[in-house]
Amino acid sequence: MTLGDHAAPRHPRVVALGGGTGLSALLRGLKHFPLDLTAIVTVADDGGSSGVLLRDFQLPPPGDIRNVLVALASEETLLGSLFQYRFATDDDHYLDGHSLGNLLICAMHSLTDGDFVQAVANIGRVLNIQGRVLPVAARAAVLCAELADGRIARGESQLARQGAPIRRVYHAAPVVAVPEAVNAVAEADVIVLGPGSLYTSVLPNVVVPEIRDAINANRRADIVYICNVMTEAGETDGYDAAEHVDALYRHGVARIDHVVVNDEPIPGDILARYLAEGAVPVAVDEARLGALGVQVIRSRNASVHGGIVRHDPIKTAASVFSIALERL
Repeated sequence: MTLGDHAAPRHPRVVALGGGTGLSALLRGLKHFPLDLTAIVTVADDGGSSGVLLRDFQLPPPGDIRNVLVALASEETLLGSLFQYRFATDDDHYLDGHSLGNLLICAMHSLTDGDFVQAVANIGRVLNIQGRVLPVAARAAVLCAELADGRIARGESQLARQGAPIRRVYHAAPVVAVPEAVNAVAEADVIVLGPGSLYTSVLPNVVVPEIRDAINANRRADIVYICNVMTEAGETDGYDAAEHVDALYRHGVARIDHVVVNDEPIPGDILARYLAEGAVPVAVDEARLGALGVQVIRSRNASVHGGIVRHDPIKTAASVFSIALERL
């Protein structure tokens, strides 16, 4: 056998599910590692520009998908900045609040005769992304929450505003998963949930039945939950890391193998600002997590930019990559 007969080494298949800024931060780091990468993104966002385009053009919400596409762009240069540009005028113009990227996804949706999956793939080629981006479903979903006081909240943008703890989330009508997303989960070596808002970014993907079933059926994969650094007012008030994991279990995830938690101290002035908004660092009780069958991975993965605590892309991605290497 000659050297030319050797097949190229297979990269670990990593599938990350979520939405919002958390998933984008993770992907911004993962694209720098040798991985076969797929991002699966929620379609339950009903606020801002996404909500307007959903109402006016029956377009599945593009905002989270736009952020993920830009995060995976091979070079986040001028074109990425252009996609993220948001119109703002002083006279209540109809473009106010829209990002150019959302409008371009809307245009591509029309050019593909309403094929949202193909539209997202085409935009990915425009941005020369590292990996693949898939909406979890080809049509918009309406997210609902059953609250601890028995009330039902409807609409992703309304869930954290109700003044009562969330008991569970679900979709108002059956949601059919994109087949490519189901296959990606079924074939993954590592399945990553989060980071991101637990009830409005991570769980909206998990409660899609085919996705949940594919996660649970993939007994080969390592399932990793990247826990939020801070609690979120209206969603996870008072939650420690074990309660985040328990929420995933309550929504049908059969196992979590690893939970990545932050071990980086947060500056006091930043903590005070978050405390004033009802948020605190997520506590880590390793004994409780161990009782849930989860291995704890501590990482100094928090960073502060503009007074906001985020996951550091490279440090967070490195934790996932170290797990992925063991799958080869």
